[in-house]
Amino acid sequence: MARILIVDDSPSQLLGIKRIVEKLGHETLTAEDGAAGVAVAKQEKPALILMDVVMPNLNGFQATRTISKDPETAHIPIVLVTTKDQETDKVWGMRQGAKAYVTKPIKEEELVKVLKELLPV
Repeated sequence: MARILIVDDSPSQLLGIKRIVEKLGHETLTAEDGAAGVAVAKQEKPALILMDVVMPNLNGFQATRTISKDPETAHIPIVLVTTKDQETDKVWGMRQGAKAYVTKPIKEEELVKVLKELLPV
């Protein structure tokens, strides 16, 4: 199965997302903010990244832009997972390089569907 990086500054959100991903048989990596997420992405080259938006240091939009513009990590699909549910947030997130956008609270079936669409079989 795939290695998936989860970037979220909320320990409870991190745990909830991790449970869903691991239940599907995937391995998880975690980071607590955008800057750490960028570092882990460069070092570990996960198959996919689940990225929160509202975080200290580097927010999810900035981290997504950094990862998607770097030739070393540009191939990694990023899914923004956030409470920001306005259409303008979604449009902005996709412009930064995200491949999908999931709003919190996360519906497990929605996350599973996105993972199946974006991960290589």
